This record gives sequence, C-alpha cells and structure tokens, in this order.
Amino acid sequence: MVFFDLGSTLEPTKNKELEESYDVIIIGGGPAGMTAGVYAARGGLKTLIIEKASEGGQIVLTEEVENYPGFLKITGGDLAQRFAKQAEHFGCDITMGEVRNVELCCDNKFVILDSGKKIKTNVIIVATGASHKKLGVPGEKELANRGVSYCAICDGAFFRDKHVSVIGGGNSAIEEAIYLSQMASKVTVIHRRDKLRADKIIQDRAFDNPRIEFKWDTVVKEIKGENKVQSLTVQNVKTGVQEEMSVDGVFIYIGLQPQTVLFENLLRLTSDGFIKVNKDTLETSVPGVFAAGDVIEKEIRQIINAAADGAIASSMAIKKYF
Repeated sequence: MVFFDLGSTLEPTKNKELEESYDVIIIGGGPAGMTAGVYAARGGLKTLIIEKASEGGQIVLTEEVENYPGFLKITGGDLAQRFAKQAEHFGCDITMGEVRNVELCCDNKFVILDSGKKIKTNVIIVATGASHKKLGVPGEKELANRGVSYCAICDGAFFRDKHVSVIGGGNSAIEEAIYLSQMASKVTVIHRRDKLRADKIIQDRAFDNPRIEFKWDTVVKEIKGENKVQSLTVQNVKTGVQEEMSVDGVFIYIGLQPQTVLFENLLRLTSDGFIKVNKDTLETSVPGVFAAGDVIEKEIRQIINAAADGAIASSMAIKKYF
C-alpha cells in the first residue's frame, strides 16, 4: 500500500511489425500472460502477447510487492518490467492494443485487433484478468493506493495498529476482516444489509473477534482525505441519516468483475462471468483455447498463482497441440 500515485515505471515496448500468424497468441500481459509467454517462447513457439493497458497488468499500480518469491520488496512497476523483459528475452512479440474480436472455428483461430489487423493462430491463451468491483463513490479513485485497497493480504501490514474499514458482507469481505484484525487495532465491517452473506462458520469467527465491529444497513457515500484516507461519509439505508467516520484505510470487497465480455458467447463461463477451465490443463470448453490468471474460476488470486497458471497453460498447450 502506498499513499502516492506510482503510475507506470515502464518504458513502453516498441511494437514491431506483427506477423500474419503465430503459434500462440496470449491475450493479456499481466503475470499470467507474461509467464505464459516465457514458457511458450522457451518451448520454441512463435508467440505474441497482446496487452491493452500496461505491460504487467494491474501490478504496476502496486507500490510494494513483498510476497513474490525472490524479492524481499519490489515495486509492482519494477516486477512488471522484469516480466516483460524476460518474455522479450526469450523471443515473445509484445504489442499494445485491444482485441476487438476472436474467431475460434476449427484448428485455425483468428484474433482481430482494434487496428483492424487479423492474426491467425493455433492456440489462444486468455489472460485478461479481473478487476475489483468499485463502489463508484467520490474519493475512491482519487485515493486508490493511498488508503483505498482491494487486497488485505497485499496491504494489511501497512495498517498495523490502525483503524480500517471493510466494505462487504460475503466470504471474501469477512475473511479479510478477520485477517486484518491480526494487525489493525480495529476493523469496522460496513454492510448494506442487516445480516452477512458469508458462511456461518466465518461469521461466527468474526462475531467472536473483539477487534471486529459491524455497521449494519449502511453504505459508503464518500471517501475523504488529503493525500491519504482519513474518513468516510456513510449513510444508514433505512433512516437516511449520514455520519462521518474516521478511518485510516478502507478495504473494498463487493466482488470481482472478470474481463470476459469478449468471450461471453464463445466459452463456458460461470454465472458471474469467470472462465471455466479443466483444472489440470487450464483448457477451456473450446479446444486450443486456454485461460490463466484472475480471469478463471478459482479461489485464490495472487501474483504467484497467476504466474503458475500461465506456466501450466503454455506447457499443456505445447504438450497437446505442438
């Protein structure tokens, strides 16, 4: 967690002239996509990674990464740059652009970029990731990474002996509130309903925790602070009464939004939009199309297992199709 805007520390990759066809096209350049690129290229495959925002994906927004093996501490931007350089070192082409359409018929598949270029491939690896659903209130965007967080495991240690709030009432929210209570002096769970949606065993642990308190029937209307989070404006949904609540940090757990709009009618998805894959091979419902990272149906979403997914997807693609 940081209290200033890091921005991207990456120098943009120079786009070379793209080929007409590749063995593997990886859609998404975060940890899963970049690792998939490394494994595919080292396996002798002509590989293209397409990223629409920043090389490294969302990790460029993280100031300090302390739980990735091999680094006691590294900025998200630096780690992202290392991912990209390693993929390029082994021969991956990396291009910045957005995929507008894909054609998945038969052995030859096609990826159509926003530039209009149509590229043929044998295998596609989808690594488009997922973003945390936002509250959409004033101050949330402005104070992101300055006290507004969507990952307690990543950022909880920065709030030792502080008062933090957790927004949400599902399993993720309550589990993270319990986790944060090991460091924070007080955790206030803010939930729009009068009861939690989390499993009963998780609820019981939270209710028995002396550091966790609950604010029921309440929504956040604004996140306030100068350079870092200092308070929340909250409103009771039943009475309409608003109040100001002093906090040092706010952790938002109201769900994830997978980046799968492009694949809604092409791949088998869960009810909430995540891609269903074979658990062993990470192949999707369409032969020759794999998926990796936060975009797939799974329990834990961390940099390390996103990278592992990328390695598995490429390795299994090589084994089955090349």
